[in-house]
Amino acid sequence: MICIWYNYYNNYNRYNGYTNFVLMKKQRALIIIKPDAVQRGLSGTITKRFENVGLTIIGLKFQKADSATVIAHYPSTDIWFEKVGQRTLKNCAAKGVDPKVIFKTDDAISIGKQVKQWLITYFQESPVFIMAVEGYECIEIIRKLSGNTIPVLAAPGTIRGDFSYDSIDLANEAMRPLRNAIHASDAIEDGEKEVALWFKPEELFSYERADEKIMFP
Repeated sequence: MICIWYNYYNNYNRYNGYTNFVLMKKQRALIIIKPDAVQRGLSGTITKRFENVGLTIIGLKFQKADSATVIAHYPSTDIWFEKVGQRTLKNCAAKGVDPKVIFKTDDAISIGKQVKQWLITYFQESPVFIMAVEGYECIEIIRKLSGNTIPVLAAPGTIRGDFSYDSIDLANEAMRPLRNAIHASDAIEDGEKEVALWFKPEELFSYERADEKIMFP
C-alpha cells in the first residue's frame, strides 16, 4: 500500500510540475579508515568507493584519535563485554584453543574488556581518516560495500575483502584486535550517535550532489 501511495504521488507531482514527493529520509553513518589502512595509503581508494556509489560526504577529518573518544565509541556495558567475550570464547572452542593461554581467563566479560583495550590501542597507532556520510539507505549501502567484519570471510569486491585478510586466529595469537581496514556504522541509531560523537554540528555540511537529480528524479 505504501509503495502504491508513493508512486501515485510521485507520478502526480511529475505530471503537474511539482517537486517529487519523497517519503524516505536520508540516513547518516560514520566511516573510520583505521590505522592499518591509513598506513598503507588506502584512504583515497576507500573513500572513492563510497563516493562512487552516490553517498554524500558531509564531514571529513584526519586526526589522531584521543582515548576518550575511542572509549566512548565502543560500549562499556557488561552486556557488550559479554557479547564480545562469548564470541571470542566460541572461536577459541572451535579451534581447540585454551582462552586462558591468551587472555589468562575464561570469563567472557573480562575477555571483552581486554578486547576493548586492544581496540583503544589500535585506534591510536596512527591518525585515522574519519567521514560522515549521508544518503538514502545509507546504512545498508555502507555495510554492503564494507563486507564482513572478519576480513578472511569478506567477499571479493568489498573493502575488507579486497584490502585485508586478517583472521580472528591471527589476531588472538598476537593479542590484538582484527585489522579490518575500516569501521562502518551498522544501524541507523548507531550512525546518528557516532556522527555526533566524532563531529561537532558546525563541522557537518548540507548540500546536494549533482548526480542526485539523475539518480532520484
